[in-house]
Amino acid sequence: MPRIEIVFYRDDDGSVPVLEWLRTIRRQEKRAYAKCRVRIGLLESEGHELRRPLCDYLRDGIYELRVRFGAVNYRMLYSFFGQTAAILVRGLMKEDRVPDRDIEIALARKERFESNPEGHTYAED
Repeated sequence: MPRIEIVFYRDDDGSVPVLEWLRTIRRQEKRAYAKCRVRIGLLESEGHELRRPLCDYLRDGIYELRVRFGAVNYRMLYSFFGQTAAILVRGLMKEDRVPDRDIEIALARKERFESNPEGHTYAED
């Protein structure tokens, strides 16, 4: 299976919410950050073949990349666009279930990404 290209969703204002979140985690909890980066790497190498407990399908084309560190669940919501996976939303939670609000945000970002992939893809300078 070919590798999946991982991209991060960029908002209209130029912000990249998931990368900003990851940078915060890197400063606050280096081991949790390292686990998140490993999961992203597995998504890149395994793509559609990645399964529970590392990821799960939520609904309407939205998946969650799952990281547990201590009592906290770190979640990154993403969607596939062919051989690309766009990471759309991030979240920390004590519960085991992703809040509907986060899924709705992911669905809105998925729609914006589909309509303009270049405009909503973060590119390093």
